[in-house]
Amino acid sequence: MLEKELQVTENALLEPKLVSNIKGEFFIPAYQRGYRWEKEHVEMLLNDILENKDQNYCLQPIVVKKLAEDKFELIDGQQRLTTMLLIFKYMQTIVSKVKINFSLSYETRIKSQEFLETLDVELADDNIDFFYMYNAYDAVKTWFEEDENGDEFLKTINLYKYFNENVKVIWYEVNTNEDATNLFTRLNIGKIPLTNAELVKAQFLSKSDDGINHEKQLEIATSWDTIENELRNKDFWAFLTNKSANEYPTRIELLFDLMSEKQPDEREKFFTFYHFSNEIKEHSALDVWKDILKYYLVLKEWYQKRELYHKVGYLVAIGKSLQTIIQESKELTKMEFKESLNTQIKDELNLTIDEVFELSYENKNDYSKIDKILLLFNVETVRLLQNSTEMYSFENYKSNNWSLEHIHAQQSEGLNKKEDQQEWLTLHKKSLNSIRFSEEIQQKVNELVLKIDENYNALTKEIFDGLFVEVFELLSDNSDRSYVDSMSNMALLSVANNAALNNATFDVKRNRILEMDKKGEYIPICTRRVFLKYYTNSLDHQLHFWGEEDRKAYIQAMIGEEGVITKYLKPNAIIE
Repeated sequence: MLEKELQVTENALLEPKLVSNIKGEFFIPAYQRGYRWEKEHVEMLLNDILENKDQNYCLQPIVVKKLAEDKFELIDGQQRLTTMLLIFKYMQTIVSKVKINFSLSYETRIKSQEFLETLDVELADDNIDFFYMYNAYDAVKTWFEEDENGDEFLKTINLYKYFNENVKVIWYEVNTNEDATNLFTRLNIGKIPLTNAELVKAQFLSKSDDGINHEKQLEIATSWDTIENELRNKDFWAFLTNKSANEYPTRIELLFDLMSEKQPDEREKFFTFYHFSNEIKEHSALDVWKDILKYYLVLKEWYQKRELYHKVGYLVAIGKSLQTIIQESKELTKMEFKESLNTQIKDELNLTIDEVFELSYENKNDYSKIDKILLLFNVETVRLLQNSTEMYSFENYKSNNWSLEHIHAQQSEGLNKKEDQQEWLTLHKKSLNSIRFSEEIQQKVNELVLKIDENYNALTKEIFDGLFVEVFELLSDNSDRSYVDSMSNMALLSVANNAALNNATFDVKRNRILEMDKKGEYIPICTRRVFLKYYTNSLDHQLHFWGEEDRKAYIQAMIGEEGVITKYLKPNAIIE
């Protein structure tokens, strides 16, 4: 397969080309269908180019094979090139200096070439090709005439300028020995995905000079496949990015996006290809490939080193650009880089110990801060495990929708559906029946269970809210709710979209966590420890409640004097 691929691309020409520099006659062979663009396709193209203004804009690749001087067989790109010809023809009626440097000819549809010359409305219904060509031309005409400023001339001048300076195609000129029919079939059934990554790859595999001979091409292709396969490791991928793997059918393209410093808001779909095309022109293809390997090996080393994995992975998970982290590492020694990661984490959190205590789930502006604190608590807890090979799973964190949840019940406001209320009562009735209470309290429990049964099928919001308060008080260590929205009552839980569990008391959630643990489901280490009462002194244990001593021990383990994340917090302000 590799040998066949190299034959396709060897001695090929692959480069960005301004539309204004497309010259010659383009021969459309019989194996291609006719022109079929609709009005919306034409309008979308024109709008995109105009809105993009003087920024680079790239059309999909034009794949050709040279037949003679200034004559090419058009293998792929007929629809785009025909549309460009129609746009230029209309602009020429407005501004005479507009030049058309290319033409289309056909192997079997000879009259189509004549029709493109005249675009005679009287002939538009003679055949299906004429119909689509004329309608596309009419769409171009309407688009220019419907200018909001009423200046069709200025609109034409601007668009023509963009075609001369900014609008490009990816010119893919294949080997003259290539079987064009076979290549056309492969392109059109998706066997050659012309993504940024595949286009970059073609640049390396199409070089017959520049230090890349056939043997080097084989080496590059083998290394490419190795990198691609390693990036399909879910844990490696989640370490590198917060993006879904579905966004990158060719995983190595993420590496190229990082190297080209492509920004999230970049509109140019072939931005990355342009970057590497320019790099190869300025340096050499071999040097650029060496840079790619060096860049990749740095990322792989970070992934394999325990401390770097956890700290870099955490920074990426909370939204810091990996590009920035890489850039900042270039001027640092390995020791300096490790120290800089501590500083970066501290800067990203930007919180003092007092400010952490003040965070509240009640304040929506605090959500992201609470999430960052809890994630760091989990990541650092795993990193600091002695004699352990366990690594924090960023893949599970990103794919399982772990969210901020109350360790102990919040309120009943989210429980508005009768079925949710019934589920909540069923879960809590199980807890009420399983916990051993004092004789005095047990009487209240029995009465409450009876009341739940009596009202189960005739619930109203008012009745449920009353039952909620009674259950909450019996399954809490006291009636004080002031702590409910504080950090001492927050954890990462995976009970998303389940109103009954979201608003459950500690014992119900504990039972849920135990069920998950028995099934081998992933649970963040600190969440597991919370519900196993790991942080609480054994003298203070009471398994079914999340009490004051539990909360103190939890927050102490997090941000106390010897807390896991204390060193990443800024000093409290000194009050004079």
